[in-house]
Amino acid sequence: MHDRFLRACRREPVDVTPVWFMRQAGRYMPEYRALRARYSMLELCRTPELAVQVTLQPVRSIAVDAAILFADILLPLEPMGAPFDFAKGEGPVIFEPVRSVEAVERLRVFEPEEGLGYVLETLRLLRGELEGRCPLIGFAGAPFTLASYLIEGGKSSHFEKTKLFMYSEPAAWHALLEKLSEVTRRYLRAQITAGAQAVQLFDSWVGQLSVDDYRTYVQPHVKGVLEDVERTGVPVIHFGTGTATLLESMRDAGGTVIGVDWREPLSAAWKRIGHDRAVQGNFDPCALFAPWPTVESRAKAILDDVAGRPGHVFNLGHGILPTTPVDTVKRLADFVHSYAGQREPSEP
Repeated sequence: MHDRFLRACRREPVDVTPVWFMRQAGRYMPEYRALRARYSMLELCRTPELAVQVTLQPVRSIAVDAAILFADILLPLEPMGAPFDFAKGEGPVIFEPVRSVEAVERLRVFEPEEGLGYVLETLRLLRGELEGRCPLIGFAGAPFTLASYLIEGGKSSHFEKTKLFMYSEPAAWHALLEKLSEVTRRYLRAQITAGAQAVQLFDSWVGQLSVDDYRTYVQPHVKGVLEDVERTGVPVIHFGTGTATLLESMRDAGGTVIGVDWREPLSAAWKRIGHDRAVQGNFDPCALFAPWPTVESRAKAILDDVAGRPGHVFNLGHGILPTTPVDTVKRLADFVHSYAGQREPSEP
């Protein structure tokens, strides 16, 4: 059933639990490393034919139920006027961090076909390649996560510069998130027009915030994006990490599917979110390094916890790590399908 992922997102019955993995196209795969030996990360993202190759690598070797576009959440920053690059061993580096009212004012809102046409072309090519095989997921970074990269100038452990700006310049902060939200809204809609059959909003670092700060400084902006994109009718996954305290707030912000990381049992998280939403998660990426009996036991525990309720997409609580054994990923996907297929679905 090639549409079981989309059916699960809509909380419809499926033959087996669908599975895909965040960062399923990436550094843990030898095919990807061979391409990275020849091209930079940005070259792969900006060349549609190469991005198509990378997107399809896991689809061809692992029994995943969805393909996710190979791109990077930071790609919209350059056309906004904030160029960046990836420093070897350090991750993204923003050349001119945004830390003033004037810097926020200089950022521009752009049309996706103008600034990110290569991503949209990748999606169009992928739809042709994937037709009849599995659905295609597009994605974008959420306003808080994009703002944190812009302000910190790259990765951060404590996000002190981001929070200082948020607390000391609230008007400029909201102006920044308004621009990022509008860019994200247009970008996700353009991805759907180009062929994405579901989209995911990545708020990777939002778990750094308290509930009050999330509701004050972030939720109104995210809600505007998600409500608009959901009007397209495609499933919208709202994902964050470290969000055990934010699940109700994220639900209130929107999303057809709410991502759940590994820090809380899935059934408990789903009860808090509400069974009128689908959920995605919640396997710990580090558990993929464990001996197979441990991997199998943990996957079985998640599936038993959900007990066949319609609306569960099996995934990790964050992305696959670079040194993850490929064979374990393959074996896990096969196990989820075979084990979930043995049980009778519970009542929705």
